[in-house]
Amino acid sequence: MPASKAQQKAVSKYMKENYDVYQIRMKKGQKDEIKAHAEAQGESVNGFINRAISETMERDGAAPGAPEGAE
Repeated sequence: MPASKAQQKAVSKYMKENYDVYQIRMKKGQKDEIKAHAEAQGESVNGFINRAISETMERDGAAPGAPEGAE
């Protein structure tokens, strides 16, 4: 059964209040490579990208969620 209009509106409101959205661009074909890698690791593309960002920031010495330069 498809979601009702009220349910769609509630999900949209929740997403807007709880998540930031960031669009990225990549070369043609890279999206499929990233998806395959994420699936091989047992995670979603979103989960993989978030993990990659967190691990890179940790490796670079920045606390995830901290403003840049605030170490």
